Amino acid sequence: MHVFSWNINGITPFLQNSITSYFERPCQNPPKGGIPPSSLRDFLRRHDWPSVLFLQEVKIAFADIKTQDAVRSAVNASGPSDSPPKAGKGPKYDVYFTLPNDRHNARGPGGSGKVYGVASIVRSDLLSRFEFESVRSRTVDWDSEGRIQIIELASAPVKLALFNIYAVNGTENAYRSPVNGAVSGTRHDRKLAFHRLLRNECVQLGSNGWDIVLAGDFNVAPDERDGWPKLRVFPKQHVLNRADFLQKFLDRGGSDNDGAPQDDCKGWKGVDVWREVHGEQRGYTYYPRNMTWGSSCDRVDYAIVGRKTWEKSIIKGCGILESEVERGPSDHCPIWVDIEVPLK
Repeated sequence: MHVFSWNINGITPFLQNSITSYFERPCQNPPKGGIPPSSLRDFLRRHDWPSVLFLQEVKIAFADIKTQDAVRSAVNASGPSDSPPKAGKGPKYDVYFTLPNDRHNARGPGGSGKVYGVASIVRSDLLSRFEFESVRSRTVDWDSEGRIQIIELASAPVKLALFNIYAVNGTENAYRSPVNGAVSGTRHDRKLAFHRLLRNECVQLGSNGWDIVLAGDFNVAPDERDGWPKLRVFPKQHVLNRADFLQKFLDRGGSDNDGAPQDDCKGWKGVDVWREVHGEQRGYTYYPRNMTWGSSCDRVDYAIVGRKTWEKSIIKGCGILESEVERGPSDHCPIWVDIEVPLK
């Protein structure tokens, strides 16, 4: 099962023209340095119709049904890209949204709420291809910023939970109560809370027999191999946020000596798939658009799986589509992970 994840930094480039215009000239062999058309359907085709494509930072307002419908149309529109030689017509996809409804912390221009938000694009024929009996999309009750979506694929005895993650970016800006808007700390504080609550979610699901894969933009580069020209170490709170993340998800650090915040719950003991597969190799996913390609970059998008899931050897590969072409209109490159699940 091929799973892709991509922080697209806004859905607008994919929808600003008429949907059909994206399929008039499918990008099969883009010129060196060229940018493929901003077409989600063409992305799916170019990468052999993956089972799942996670999108982060879609920037769609919770009440904007028109744009949500446009995304569904875009990923299923017919066109030449559906009919490469001897390949036949491409599959249909379902789209699930988790969008911000927090008017105090997720306010776009003019209070539109068009910030953050994730979407999961899932092949409609998943149940007919794999030994799953149900596909369920859900979110969590502790996030209202549109940062987490969980795709649960279940059958006896396989239970697989795929998390689409757009983690909080820690800053000194105020974090407000979603209920009454009162300031209750900074975005740094909310990031630490996000780590704790997500870790608890993983621990609970794991204890109920679920295999768990987290994929998306974690807004943390794990160590010095994941930042170029160097790992970000300023301000100090950013270092503490990283230590907290490593403790809670990768079982690294967490002692009083390294300054990582402590709590009563142990870490989840996850595995950074990229680092486990590629060793010391460097690879980056965040390339700011206002800087020369490769002059400053970080690996903040990746997949993490539970230790028990990793030991089952069902993770068969992972990678980064690390090029200006694949970055497209975003400032992040897509990532992928392959998961072995029973076929029908």
